[in-house]
Amino acid sequence: MEFDALLLSRMQFAFTIAFHILFPAFTIGLAAFLAVLEGLWLWTKREAFKTLYLFWVKIFALSFGMGVVSGVVLSYQFGTNWSEFIRLTGGVIGPLLAFEVLTAFFLEASFLGVMLFGWKKVGPRLHFTATVLVAIGTTISAFWILSANSWMQTPQGFEIMADGRFQATDFWQVVFNPSFPSRLVHMLLAAFMTTALVVGAASAWRILKEKRGSTTWTESRIALVMAIGLVAVVAPLQLVVGHWSGEVAHKYQPSKTAAIEGYWETRSNQPLHLFGIPDREAQKNHFEVSIPGIGNMIQNVPKDEVIQGLDAWPREDQPPPFIPFFGFRIMVGLGLLMIALGGVGAILIWRKRLFESRWFLKFCVAMGPSGFIAVLAGWMVTEVGRQPWVVYGVLKTRDAVSPVTAAEVATSLTVYVLVYALVFTAGALFILRLMAEGPKAALAEPDPRQDRAPGSPLARAPADAEGGIPGDED
Repeated sequence: MEFDALLLSRMQFAFTIAFHILFPAFTIGLAAFLAVLEGLWLWTKREAFKTLYLFWVKIFALSFGMGVVSGVVLSYQFGTNWSEFIRLTGGVIGPLLAFEVLTAFFLEASFLGVMLFGWKKVGPRLHFTATVLVAIGTTISAFWILSANSWMQTPQGFEIMADGRFQATDFWQVVFNPSFPSRLVHMLLAAFMTTALVVGAASAWRILKEKRGSTTWTESRIALVMAIGLVAVVAPLQLVVGHWSGEVAHKYQPSKTAAIEGYWETRSNQPLHLFGIPDREAQKNHFEVSIPGIGNMIQNVPKDEVIQGLDAWPREDQPPPFIPFFGFRIMVGLGLLMIALGGVGAILIWRKRLFESRWFLKFCVAMGPSGFIAVLAGWMVTEVGRQPWVVYGVLKTRDAVSPVTAAEVATSLTVYVLVYALVFTAGALFILRLMAEGPKAALAEPDPRQDRAPGSPLARAPADAEGGIPGDED
């Protein structure tokens, strides 16, 4: 393997985007969770919801900040490492990225300050509105980024000019390209799942460690029930949406599907490969474990329909199958565990044994990082499975790299690794420390509504009105 400028640039972008994607995958869902918490607080006047909000908003602020910083680094790399990509496709990609800044970023920037620092400055309804708008902004940001990336997967609505540049001919076809709807829903559900698993893990950890009836016992129970409820609904839905996304890939990116499934031979009645070690040199799978005759059914096509294997493309046009093959199986395996988590948790809630099942609480803690792992695995499947194309079927990755030397890219990659290892590790450890402390840190703060006007609805509201919690045996 030759570590030339192309390979090193790909490694650098993969490294930085792997860090970046973790934060949006968390903050998109966490922003929605915060909006729900504040809405429930305003509706029920239960102090537990406010305590949870004040706790998780700190973690949101840290995660959002690290996501913004790592995202800026990615935008710089378009110019330093992938200038040819921007030069050729800027007429199509540029407007999508610009709309992300003009809509989502400005919306988030305008109301994030109110959300984080406006408890004593604005009324409760205005503050709740700011929280909702920040949550909407994170979703809009995902909309435009997923649209741009999906166009690179399934390009349409453009033409190539005489000088090789891409020009959009139908803006709405560019935005709503064939893979965009399924991938947007898939990513949003993944973000909600990631947040639910983290909230559930942190809450289960505190229930395991704290004594019954402690200061934040109620808050931990509420958060765990909310997290389990979301997982129980979203995890099975994600399986359906993932299959939808796979059908789109089968239709528009058959080489990616072949790499994911480990198909080397073009044939009908394909098998389902449960396990194997794809070998690009030998053009076959080693140690293959398969179920014959159901591959077509999994792809939702007739049994006699021919499905292309990797032998349908020249070797230089085949995606490297190892990462898509195993990345897909990691993602699906974790998805099945999430479905089990949600299903078993729902049963325990119904039987009012959730908080007494220590094995299940430990299972929740162990599943905490699984959402992040599944997101990383999914993005590796998506991006590596597209190779050797940066715009599928139109522009190859080797033609999109900047005219830089391998030494220059190696130097910047080394700097990125060192800086990221220091800064983001410190940030992640601080977030984990906050999670371990739990909502008790929020309880230690002065009441942000102490200066509210006499006679207002909040001034007349009772300090707390705790009720029964589903899953409690009492």
